Amino acid sequence: MFESVSEKLDAIFKKLKGRGLLKEEDIEHALKEIRLALLEADVNFRVVKDFVERIKVKAVGKEVLESLTPGQQVIKIVNDELCELLGNSNSRINLSPNPPTVIMMVGLQGSGKTTTSAKLAAFFKKEGRRPMLVAADLQRPAAIDQLITLGKQIDVAVYSSRDTKDPVLVTRDSLQRAKIQANDVLIIDTAGRLHIDETLMGELSNVKYAVSPKEIILVADAMTGQDAVNIAKQFNDQIGIDGVILTKMDGDARGGAALSIRAITEKPIKFIGVGEKIEMLEPFYPDRIASRILGMGDMLSFIEQAQKSFEKKDAELLQKRIIEDSFTFDDLKDQLKKIRSMGPLESVLNMIPGFSKMKNVTVDDREFVRTEAIINSMTLRERANHNILNGSRRKRIALGSGTSVADVNRVIKQYIELKKMLKMFKGKKNIKIPKGFPF
Repeated sequence: MFESVSEKLDAIFKKLKGRGLLKEEDIEHALKEIRLALLEADVNFRVVKDFVERIKVKAVGKEVLESLTPGQQVIKIVNDELCELLGNSNSRINLSPNPPTVIMMVGLQGSGKTTTSAKLAAFFKKEGRRPMLVAADLQRPAAIDQLITLGKQIDVAVYSSRDTKDPVLVTRDSLQRAKIQANDVLIIDTAGRLHIDETLMGELSNVKYAVSPKEIILVADAMTGQDAVNIAKQFNDQIGIDGVILTKMDGDARGGAALSIRAITEKPIKFIGVGEKIEMLEPFYPDRIASRILGMGDMLSFIEQAQKSFEKKDAELLQKRIIEDSFTFDDLKDQLKKIRSMGPLESVLNMIPGFSKMKNVTVDDREFVRTEAIINSMTLRERANHNILNGSRRKRIALGSGTSVADVNRVIKQYIELKKMLKMFKGKKNIKIPKGFPF
């Protein structure tokens, strides 16, 4: 996410920070490079022009050029302007004072609208609400079945009807059902098309006037770059939207859509999809995203992700194991599962300040799979006591896990080193992660 533009900006800022004194022409040159980096990241050219102009006005002032750290001052200005460009603050979905809150999800086919509707329902459920999903996409044959399947996965009610092809009738009936069942959030998955046309907009307008949604959310594919921005503008002009959810952000190294969409539509990005799993929907925080783009990491999101995966009681149990020196392979497997649940390893580690700038660091999620397979091939006795893992046992484990004896030896070595490291938590500092360990 934003890897391309982040690397280019980092190189530009390194040059600025390497100079004790900055002249106006130095900033002019840096701004040209920033302009080029943003255009290559598929940011709208008008947005780039305005963005660079605002930076220039602030960066060539006397207080910047004559400060002790002019390079850092310029970076701060860029950070502030990025936050402004992205929306400054997190924009939540507005909830109705008289439930249910009706949220209408719109977008083209292939944008991930149905999956995102389920992700949003799961998000509200975690907040203690009682969402209901509505299968109002009656154009795509598999859409109803897909939403019902997703609803079962997250244990959320899905309203659907196969007796009509009228989405207005389905959405009206679903609103009445939600009131009867005391569902406080109603998420309507509407139909999409391969492109915007009169038929699509007419259908969406009819649904809009039938149920008066509190919010209309556009679901757009971030990887389509400027197409996503143009689509957002057309939806906003023709039907009116209250916010945007950008999907497939984890696969978008450029970030042009995220950096352009608010400036063009004047509508906030409310969530971003960062993976295929149901829980991989993150609230959009402009300041945190700006920090990631500038290679400063995002510790707040990292902490929040960790808190979702690690329960307090689990942390207390782990602490007890460390104190008693009874950390087993089963405990290791449990911790690896929790780390994996936080999302793709590289995405998680890139939230840590400085990690994105580290060179020659390989991150391989498959290491988790291999390590878990090796632990699963051990007997309960072997998991509890690594000292009994002799040569013949290691061969059996390698055969059972589909790995090599060298892989088994490496995992055992890392486990022993990890146990030594955990002992050091009881009083010593400067703890180092065992070399080659998967996290």
